[in-house]
Amino acid sequence: MTIQSIYDAAFAPYGKVLEGYDTKALLETLKAVTPVPDGVDYVPSQPELEALPIAGQFAANAYGGMPIQLGWCNGHNTKLNCLEYHRDSELNIGAEDFILLLAREDDMVNGRLDTAKVKAFKAPAGAVVEVYATSLHYAPCSAAKGAGFQVVIVLPRGTNGPKGAITPLNGEDETLWAANKWLLAHAESSEAAQGAPVRLDGVNVDIAADL
Repeated sequence: MTIQSIYDAAFAPYGKVLEGYDTKALLETLKAVTPVPDGVDYVPSQPELEALPIAGQFAANAYGGMPIQLGWCNGHNTKLNCLEYHRDSELNIGAEDFILLLAREDDMVNGRLDTAKVKAFKAPAGAVVEVYATSLHYAPCSAAKGAGFQVVIVLPRGTNGPKGAITPLNGEDETLWAANKWLLAHAESSEAAQGAPVRLDGVNVDIAADL
């Protein structure tokens, strides 16, 4: 798979880079208070990150005054496994370079996605990457063989928390996996083994050979 840059024109349908933010203290804190597991871990809300001045800037500027949460997704990964989307943009800020595997919501057909539609984009450490609400995404990937990643994840508060009880009204409702989180799993993923709806067709993309 070709790994493009978030600064390439090809990234424009998926997101953009937000300028003007000083991420130095944010990433220093991320490195100091969060682990880098062998697999992948995600924590929606980390108090030490949310106490920093930049958290207020993200809430006021990037989210127009909405309440937000600053968490993290860290580890080692080269596979797609799943794709998810929210009803809003997500911000990703890496302490190291990382790679995003992305597709577009309008690439879905009857609630399913062919993984041949997935593209890879590399983000440099420190960049504030906005991933649009219409971009299907999941855990970051390592940007070099054997490398780990630590990525701050900014979302509206409550996202990825427990979902409320609903009566499904349509096919999309069946993929609601957590609060503000619609999930499409690949059959080979651990999430599918846990009961997540299998909606990804084709190979489970793995970029290990492309690093």
